[in-house]
Amino acid sequence: MAATWTTLGRGAPVTLVVHGLGATEGEARIPSSGLPGTRVVLSLPGHGSAPDAPPGYWDYGQVAADVLAAADEVGATRAVGVSLGAGALTRIAADHPDRFDRLALLLPASLDRPRDVAAMWAFERLAEGVAAAPGDGGAKLRAAVAAEIPEGVDVGEHVARRADALLRLEDALRTLPERSAVSDASALAAATAEVLVVGATEDPMHPAEVAKSVAAAFSGARLELLPSAAPMLTHRRELRAMLVDFLG
Repeated sequence: MAATWTTLGRGAPVTLVVHGLGATEGEARIPSSGLPGTRVVLSLPGHGSAPDAPPGYWDYGQVAADVLAAADEVGATRAVGVSLGAGALTRIAADHPDRFDRLALLLPASLDRPRDVAAMWAFERLAEGVAAAPGDGGAKLRAAVAAEIPEGVDVGEHVARRADALLRLEDALRTLPERSAVSDASALAAATAEVLVVGATEDPMHPAEVAKSVAAAFSGARLELLPSAAPMLTHRRELRAMLVDFLG
């Protein structure tokens, strides 16, 4: 297992927090804020202090295996996943339907089929920016990252930090859009966890239709849609309230 993690808090329950692709260490911690007990914030390969991903790593099955191994080692009974992390947790729920008591799936980007054209193009722009970085100093990549952020939102150093994080992830940017979290969504009906799915109405990389499909695949999942293109930035307070209500 190439993932690493940081432990915050103590006691029960133990909640595993799994970030999205290219998340900075600060972004990865956002979903853990305010949760009770112990929060274990994962760093997948190619992120934060974790080593680079080995060749051929970027498949939901492999990512899910690392997430599950970490959950078993720390004794997590609950988990929160963002985007890629949500996909990995969805895969675990399909393969191990009684592994978690509660799952919060934020901005799911994939269920049982590759992404749509708009999402493919968004990934391609980021991958092209990474490929061009040695020649243009990262200007094209920073422009692609900035295009993800709604106009008028103050994000401080987020663009530069996310662009730096993505420099290690060209293989993932080119591979993951062609992959799906599960091959058969019907397997999720057997999952015993209580499930919260949070989607966005204006995010091309995380379409609302995918969030709806993920919620529908689980039995009795709760679905929340936020009116934003980047709710992790624009609706942080609302997300925190939802997670504390669901996991608190």
